[in-house]
Amino acid sequence: MTKTILGLSGSLRRASFNSGLLRAAAEAAPEGTTIRIGSIREVPLYDGDLESASGLPQSVQALQAQLAAADGLLLVTPEYNNGVPGVFKNAIDWMSRGDGLGMFVGKPVALIGASPGGFGTILAQSHWLPVLRTLKTRLWTEGRLMVSRAGSVFDDQGNLTDDKTRGQLRDYLAGFAASL
Repeated sequence: MTKTILGLSGSLRRASFNSGLLRAAAEAAPEGTTIRIGSIREVPLYDGDLESASGLPQSVQALQAQLAAADGLLLVTPEYNNGVPGVFKNAIDWMSRGDGLGMFVGKPVALIGASPGGFGTILAQSHWLPVLRTLKTRLWTEGRLMVSRAGSVFDDQGNLTDDKTRGQLRDYLAGFAASL
């Protein structure tokens, strides 16, 4: 039986290190596991008036459907100003609206990320913890992957080029997939 993981990148930039890390994750998924890449690009800023007037935007409904169909969730987070990117948090906030909150409860979640800085995404990953606890997810903590100095392991199109990092990613994903 194939396991499905919904993968989301928290960056909108075309040559994003984190979107590249997510693409590499989809390629490195262990046998019997598929990583389906979702997109937060079309998710509007949360507005309760918009929700009241029109319900959930189609982009949010699509993400909720992908989450409901997935066995696990992989969040690939950049780190902006030592924290979670607003656009990424906004997408998760929208996804938790309506029936979406129940889709997070008990869902296995893994966090990875890439940053040009020397500490990887350690602060952003830590910043996600209260959010994931509030959503009652099942955070996978058996491994960690924080790609630091990302400019040296990705090309100018945002593609992962480093075999050592690719191996670490493969090992991380094998551990997460085995926990599903």
